[in-house]
Amino acid sequence: MFLKSVICLVAIAHLAVGIELKAEPDYGPVAYEFHYSVHDPHTGDIKSQKESRKDDKVEGSYELIDSDGHRRLVTYKSDAHSGFEAVVIREPTNIKIPVPEPHHKILTAAKVITPIHLTGIKPAPLVHYAPKPALLIKPVEGHAPSHGNFVSFSGPNHKYNY
Repeated sequence: MFLKSVICLVAIAHLAVGIELKAEPDYGPVAYEFHYSVHDPHTGDIKSQKESRKDDKVEGSYELIDSDGHRRLVTYKSDAHSGFEAVVIREPTNIKIPVPEPHHKILTAAKVITPIHLTGIKPAPLVHYAPKPALLIKPVEGHAPSHGNFVSFSGPNHKYNY
C-alpha cells in the first residue's frame, strides 16, 4: 500500500512540474465606437444603434419601431464589476406601420373540359429528365483556373484563392 502511495505522489509531482502556466499576452487597450440608423417609410423599417467600448467597459443603446407602432428604446452597459445591465423603455407613437394589401385575383374557367375515355390507346412511357453532371475542376496548388469568377487575396504571410 505504501508503494502505491509513493508511485501516485511521484506521478502527481511529475505532472505538476510538467505543466507550465503562462500569462495571457497583453494586446494593449481595446476601444471602438460605431453607430448606424435606418429610416425607410415605405416598409416602416425605422431603427438605430450606437455602441462604444473602452477596455472592459461597453455602453450602448438601440431603438426601433415595433410592428404595433410602439417605440422600443434599450440602453445597456457592461463592465467587469456589475456585469450586463439593460433598461428597456417602450412608448406609443403615432407612427402607422403600413400593412400590405392582399391581391384579390378571381380565377374563372371559360370552358370546362371533361376527359374522354379512349380504348386501345396506351399511355406514353414516363420519362425523367436530369441535368448533366457538372464537370468539377480542381485548381493546381498555387494557380487559379483561367475561367470562371475567382477572387485572390495575398498578404505578407498568406495567400487565398476562391
